[in-house]
Amino acid sequence: MPVSLGVNIDHVATLRQARLGKEPQPVRAALVCLAAGADSIVVHLREDRRHIQDDDLYLLRKVLKGRLNLEMSSAAEIVGIACKVKPDQATLVPEKRRELTTEGGLDISANFRKVAQAIKKLRESGIAVSLFIDPDKDQIDAADEAGARIIELHTGRYAGSRNKKERGRFYSQIREACKYAIGKNITVNAGHGLDYENVSPIAAIPGINELNIGYSIICRAVFCGLDRAVREMKALIEK
Repeated sequence: MPVSLGVNIDHVATLRQARLGKEPQPVRAALVCLAAGADSIVVHLREDRRHIQDDDLYLLRKVLKGRLNLEMSSAAEIVGIACKVKPDQATLVPEKRRELTTEGGLDISANFRKVAQAIKKLRESGIAVSLFIDPDKDQIDAADEAGARIIELHTGRYAGSRNKKERGRFYSQIREACKYAIGKNITVNAGHGLDYENVSPIAAIPGINELNIGYSIICRAVFCGLDRAVREMKALIEK
């Protein structure tokens, strides 16, 4: 099975919110990404609404023909919104108000009850649930116990590694975690910090189902356009 590409369009909304204007519109970006070969659209409705807004989410659900993946915290308000919008998938992630971006995977063991309750409620609404976690066997076991059948492995440490030795170590962790999760019949996605220089080794890991990438694609789009940026990333993953 070819590896799918989910494109995160949060930073299209970030640019709009810089002036609190109407442009650029995330829904238009989503349509361009899908036309260019993206397999799903990813947005993160943060509790502080720093980029994607509630109206964006409802409009995306109404307009998109492709798959919508909502990144979200397990806060009751956000779970309630997800159950109304009914994205194809909800990906539970950790969230801190002062972080610039997600800093690591969700600690399921430390938040087991809350996570398990969110999974149950989302699945009862017909939403597939994924958990964004570090490539750690204990977290995979906890995800399995909580009822998640999909995980997204955090690739941030791999992407941000300072040298080849460090990158090799983090890569091995991701590869082993993927193998371990597949052995438990869990679908494995991956993402965070992936770009045009480091994505190929991750895409080549046996069993990886989907890569979720946003920031690097939007950055490249500034210079070459969103359509081309998505097509180039899709080509790297397929290769």
